[in-house]
Amino acid sequence: MAGIYYFILLTHIPLAAIIVPLVLFSVIWGMTNQVTKHKKIVRWTMPLWLYVSITGVLIYIMISPYYG
Repeated sequence: MAGIYYFILLTHIPLAAIIVPLVLFSVIWGMTNQVTKHKKIVRWTMPLWLYVSITGVLIYIMISPYYG
């Protein structure tokens, strides 16, 4: 179980840092109607954001018994 936890944690941390500028560019290009750029970046941003969101919750669930 610890191996799974560390794998999820070690993939979650760098992807969480990478997702911030991707989301910012996605929002800016979407709001300024730069559709071609927006579509290209959102194709990568959405799956990464979904992974980071889900693994964040999983990490919390996996570690919470130790702090409860």
